[in-house]
Amino acid sequence: MYSLNTTMSRPPQCRRIAGKPGACVFKPAGVPACRLEWLNLTLDEFEALRLGDLDGLHHKEAATRMGVSRQTFGRIIENARRKVARALSSGMALNIEGGAVYTAANRSAASRVLRDNRANP
Repeated sequence: MYSLNTTMSRPPQCRRIAGKPGACVFKPAGVPACRLEWLNLTLDEFEALRLGDLDGLHHKEAATRMGVSRQTFGRIIENARRKVARALSSGMALNIEGGAVYTAANRSAASRVLRDNRANP
């Protein structure tokens, strides 16, 4: 029998990225990493910042490149901007990793991992 408070969320869809960033960690200079609070920016959030802010693409074009809807792209970039602003204004370290992403080279591997995760929750 199912509990009334149980919610089921959709499994994350893989999002296309061009590749990993050149550096995965950013932190304030002169402060040891062990003394910092860390914030995680996922690879799809990083890609959204790159496409939208660095490359200057409109949301529709950037969303197409990532393989998501324009609305989803808007949510991703909004979360990314909020995280980066928080890290910069609060003197936090920023770690870029994770997320349900793929590149053209690893598309089949990403699909296999998601399939396995759905089969074995």
